[in-house]
Amino acid sequence: MFFTTDFPDYALPDQINRPVVVMGLSMVVDGWEFPRHSHRKAQLLFSASGVVTVETDSGVWVVPPQCAVWIPGGLFHKARSSGEARGFGLFVAPDVVDGLPETCCSVSVSPLLQSLLEKAAGFDPCYNEDGAEGRLITVLLDELVAAPLEQLHLPIPADMRLRKLTDILLDDPASHATLEEWAHRIGMSERSLSRLFSHETGMSVGRWRRQLHVITGVQLLTQGRSIQSVAFDLGYESAGAFVTMFRKAVGTPPGRFLAERRSSWNLFRGAVLQ
Repeated sequence: MFFTTDFPDYALPDQINRPVVVMGLSMVVDGWEFPRHSHRKAQLLFSASGVVTVETDSGVWVVPPQCAVWIPGGLFHKARSSGEARGFGLFVAPDVVDGLPETCCSVSVSPLLQSLLEKAAGFDPCYNEDGAEGRLITVLLDELVAAPLEQLHLPIPADMRLRKLTDILLDDPASHATLEEWAHRIGMSERSLSRLFSHETGMSVGRWRRQLHVITGVQLLTQGRSIQSVAFDLGYESAGAFVTMFRKAVGTPPGRFLAERRSSWNLFRGAVLQ
């Protein structure tokens, strides 16, 4: 089954009388946005092309090509895209299989899992759970449980003073303000800011800003921007400084990070077209 942003029926997956539902997502416009909503079924939102960003009350997750975000059932969230995003939505009823994440997280999707999603998206809504289609769904769930996680999460603090800080940084990721300046701006001591921010997010302010730069960088690079222009937009003195930061945070430089995902998508697409 396929739907587009022209028909965002958020209740449809819960209305289908099957524990696992896969829908192809064809986002026909650049820069679409799904407003805040929730599903009874948990959801895997996978991006085959373009970048999808998912926001909840507690964090932001970025979904570059060949990745996905897992959203537990009942959790309110909203999503938006950068570029012409296409992919799949996998919806899983509670207690269908053990080992699935209990919180939001970014997930790396293998070519096999993507192929299974592609196949299952073509099933009739009331597919035969006891036949070949049901067996394929079982394999799909096994692959989902085994999928590795990606470090593309940006936690959002609950304290309103800290939320003011993160909102400003989200609006201006290139800011060079010091921790002392931020503390004064939001009415806290520097020590209290550092301690409370680490407690609520699990990150120092500096590490949070670097993670913001990784997420923003992935979004901009996927839109076709050069590494040098992205580095300057994020306040780095050189492209090399940005690449070094990205490699330390993610484990690979940004060009290779995106190239590996594009390569996996191209291989998959070629196999489908054969």
